[in-house]
Amino acid sequence: MDNPRPVAVVTGASSGIGAASARRLAAEGFHVVLGARRKDRLDALAAEIDGTALPLDVTDEASVAAFVEAVPGPVKVLLNNAGGAKGQEPIEVTDPADWQWMYEVNVIGTLRVTKALLPALKAADDAIVVLMSSTAGHGVYEGGAGYTGAKHAINAFAETLRLELNGLPIRVTEIAPGMVKTEEFSTVRFAGDQARADKVYEGVAEPLSAEDVADCVAWAVTRPKHVDIDLLVVRPVAQASNYKVHRTR
Repeated sequence: MDNPRPVAVVTGASSGIGAASARRLAAEGFHVVLGARRKDRLDALAAEIDGTALPLDVTDEASVAAFVEAVPGPVKVLLNNAGGAKGQEPIEVTDPADWQWMYEVNVIGTLRVTKALLPALKAADDAIVVLMSSTAGHGVYEGGAGYTGAKHAINAFAETLRLELNGLPIRVTEIAPGMVKTEEFSTVRFAGDQARADKVYEGVAEPLSAEDVADCVAWAVTRPKHVDIDLLVVRPVAQASNYKVHRTR
């Protein structure tokens, strides 16, 4: 496929931070390749931003292989955004299946996609791998061991990949957002319990939006090629830490 625009690949692009980042990268002049399981959503977004929609399940090796095979040309940006949380129970009563899902999606999925796309990243004269982490990857809280463990692994992944690619024109950036209010993250975490999901943001005047995080992505990937933003931590003003949040009620 002959495309003069540099290629940016976004996983988990069907909603939330992924969709917002895809829109922002397209506005920055990238041809965005969108990957996610919900192809209908991807098709609509691809039409909106003149991108390419490809089905992708990061938990499935064959799906990742087919996705990467269809990605056009050298890749300048890989945004590993696919991820999520399930449950917030203490270790004593937590469901191991939730942990397995979180590690498979957040950690192993990131490994699969990054490993498979490294040849396309190396083919570019300037590339960047962006890993969507979380402040959960830099601190713990009660009930969050499974998710914080997975995101701590992403921090280790980013730091190790940077060491292993040293000497190549490939930057590695970890973005760690704090409280971001999107349409699905907390709803998925609490198995569709909307009331419990809404309580996460109750009384917080201005949590981060998906667009705020997309702005961070765009800024990081448009720095000069000799500048690597190793780690960018972003929180709303109301959030001083993972467990200290100012609430108006």
